[in-house]
Amino acid sequence: MRIILPALLTGAAVPAHAASGPFFSLQNTNFTVLIAFLIFVGILVYFKVPAMLSGLLDKRAAKIQEDLETARKLRDEAKALLASYDRKLKEAKEQVERIVANAQSDASNAAAAAKADLASSIARKLQAAEEQIAAAETSAIREVRERAIAVAVAAAGDVLAKQMAGENAGALIDSSITEVGKRLN
Repeated sequence: MRIILPALLTGAAVPAHAASGPFFSLQNTNFTVLIAFLIFVGILVYFKVPAMLSGLLDKRAAKIQEDLETARKLRDEAKALLASYDRKLKEAKEQVERIVANAQSDASNAAAAAKADLASSIARKLQAAEEQIAAAETSAIREVRERAIAVAVAAAGDVLAKQMAGENAGALIDSSITEVGKRLN
């Protein structure tokens, strides 16, 4: 607006000074410029420059529209991809939580099983120790009895040997030893 108004005022003032004589004369610069302008516009129309400009503008508008559609599609795909990644992230977090919960449960179950195994192992070892003690006790008692019997037999043999002399003594000792052997078994 600022440029157009001074140009119009200047253009309106100049022809008044430059024009001398009738308007429709080739000597009138205004008329000559008008004719040149109309020829220029005619050439532009003849070579279909406005249609080409319109076509170029339409192509440009179509290209811009296509770019906008592509941008919208890309934005929608990006939104869908983001939603997909968000969903996968949420599923992964839930899976991690399930894995951690299962691991904690498995660990507590394993600890309880280990405690139970330890308790049963201790009970088995105690029972085995008690059985070993009982077996050792039985063995010791049997050994003591056998020694006592052996000592008693030897003492009885010595006593009988002193009391008996000769042939009768040997036969009596042999029969006593045989009888003691039968009673021990």
